[in-house]
Amino acid sequence: MGELSAGAAVVCVGEAVWLMGGWHSGARRAQLLLAGGGVVGTGPPVWRDAVGRLRQIRGQLRVEWWAPVAGLVLAVLGASVLPVVAGAAGVPLLRRLRLAGEARRARERRADGAIGLCAALAGEVRAGRQPGEALLSAVRDSGGFGAAQAAVLAAARFGGDVPGALAGAARQPGAEGLLGLAACWRVAVDQGAGLAAGLDRLEAALRAERDQRSDLRAQLAGARSTAVMLAALPAFGLALGTALGADPLHVLLHTGAGFGCLVVGGLLEVVGVWWVARIVRGAEAM
Repeated sequence: MGELSAGAAVVCVGEAVWLMGGWHSGARRAQLLLAGGGVVGTGPPVWRDAVGRLRQIRGQLRVEWWAPVAGLVLAVLGASVLPVVAGAAGVPLLRRLRLAGEARRARERRADGAIGLCAALAGEVRAGRQPGEALLSAVRDSGGFGAAQAAVLAAARFGGDVPGALAGAARQPGAEGLLGLAACWRVAVDQGAGLAAGLDRLEAALRAERDQRSDLRAQLAGARSTAVMLAALPAFGLALGTALGADPLHVLLHTGAGFGCLVVGGLLEVVGVWWVARIVRGAEAM
């Protein structure tokens, strides 16, 4: 009897779940039909829409605007307006760092584009194409090298001054290798020398220079990581003190001695980070 009762209970629960699911499905179907003839079973849930909006906002929010957000959180925790002021002051600095990173990545893309252009142009010339036609195809295959690409394409298509257009494009940061391409073009087209051989040597030199910069950047990665870790130690100390119940935010923001330590420590932190960044930039420039 016990097993029979348990089986009957399971059947009843399963039927109730099926009925509830069917009722919800019918209600959703009716809602979709009455709302304007939408397709049954489509449309993301509300929570998925909210997550999508949050991801869109996060993608549009630049990294520098997280500084005031962090300052506001610290201001609420420490009951002081100073973190908000510090967060607002950090916005220009973080924006400058972000723009510097974007400029560095743009330089690297232009340098890779110049190397790819040399390789593609050498291959097109060896395939028997004329220099102008080969340059048009090589620019398309290399992925481009910046805003001056249109001038180079126009010069190659309409018989203009291709070396001058390449020299103008080489003024962009990272595209300096196009100066060598302009020199090879002058020697090959004007004097009849071999263009492919010169492009091969130029590509090899540009690749060696890029590999050298990559190796140097990899060697300096340890110094950067150490500097970032040391710069984050004060924040770790504040978090540890808060976890131990010492309330370091109150001491730093609401006492004279704590505020003095905060000012001196902040200045030393800024000077230390600036000094390490200067050393790294000097090493990269060598």
